[in-house]
Amino acid sequence: MQIFSVGGAIRDALLNQSVKDKDWVVVGGTPEEMSKRGYTTVGKDFPVFLHPSSREEYALARTERKTAPGYKGFTVHASPEVTLEEDLARRDLTINAMALPEQYTQAFFEASEAEIGQLFEHHAIDPYQGLQDLKNKTLRHVTSAFREDPVRILRVARFAARFPDFQVAPETMQLMQDMVQAGEVEHLVPERVWQELAKGLMTPKPSRMFEVLKECGALKVLLPEVQRLWGVPQRAEYHPEIDTGIHLMMVLDMSAKLNASLPVRVACLMHDLGKGTTTKEEWPRHIAHEQRSVKLLLQVCERLRIPVECKELSEVVAREHGNIHRSQDLNPAALLRLLERCDAIRKPERMTDILLACECDARGRKGFENQAYEPSTKLQEVLKAALSVATAGIAEQAQKQGLSGPAVGEKIHEARVAAIALMKT
Repeated sequence: MQIFSVGGAIRDALLNQSVKDKDWVVVGGTPEEMSKRGYTTVGKDFPVFLHPSSREEYALARTERKTAPGYKGFTVHASPEVTLEEDLARRDLTINAMALPEQYTQAFFEASEAEIGQLFEHHAIDPYQGLQDLKNKTLRHVTSAFREDPVRILRVARFAARFPDFQVAPETMQLMQDMVQAGEVEHLVPERVWQELAKGLMTPKPSRMFEVLKECGALKVLLPEVQRLWGVPQRAEYHPEIDTGIHLMMVLDMSAKLNASLPVRVACLMHDLGKGTTTKEEWPRHIAHEQRSVKLLLQVCERLRIPVECKELSEVVAREHGNIHRSQDLNPAALLRLLERCDAIRKPERMTDILLACECDARGRKGFENQAYEPSTKLQEVLKAALSVATAGIAEQAQKQGLSGPAVGEKIHEARVAAIALMKT
């Protein structure tokens, strides 16, 4: 029985990046032998075991055969006869199909940048020239078996976003386009699509994921609401980049630059979907696109089963981002109404996320990337003023005056407006 470190850990070490999770392949082993050594079974579809102390995953070497459409249509064969090369052949990209015998892994993962290449050269197994593609910054499929799993299209797009200076090999892009045309992407389950999109959104350059999906044709199938934003013009005085699709990509990359959370990045993705449904006669104006954006994003969230936290933030940002951009022109009463629509009085911590998404939108424009977003500072001050009102005391005083219910709420509302007005003077 031989054990090898495989996949992302080898790749990341060679790129001089921190190695988070290590995956292991066991060649020549059996489930019985793994159990005897104290490993516990966790895999349902194929034999995967947890190490008794490190809890890292160890999978028996296996091959896969396509039996039906979609990413679940596989027959898995795991046996002691499966070789390492056969196991590596089923992997998606050459840069993920490198392996190192277990006995050399500690030295490899602890090696300096100068030493690691030598260790790899002497001990690694790299039958598909993953190291060369790593040096050439190329994302290339391992074998034609790539086309058997449509999830790999999403993974390639995600890796393009994680490693933005890498390019998809032309033959790999052609294969992805063929898969889309064959209808393979239509068999993906919503949970898996969302899982890959979420990972891609959290990369250093999320725009690359959507550009790759657009180029291969998968974006039109998975997110037509996003696809149709390209080619839709906006008013040049507000959007020097003009194209709504380009603007969206700039907003997403700004969200990465500002280290935004996943819900904020999802809100950035969804905020302008309504512009894709504006009639050509109305271009470049997009009157009431906010309401159309909300309707569309709710459909997307339901279709892809996007978490509630992401959906709720996206809905507020899509509906209110224009009002937030123009908030410096609002009077105290209108400012309070804006905060109330954002549910900021009840959830003040969420207002930070709303404002960050709006900042990404404002700075995700050509020539505006480095400009300060003043509405954020001002609205945080307005919220602070509104929250400073001692509501319990006002309610008690109102009740003494014989007021109750909505009348008490109105008194609190008036006090908050007054506090905001005092701040603005």
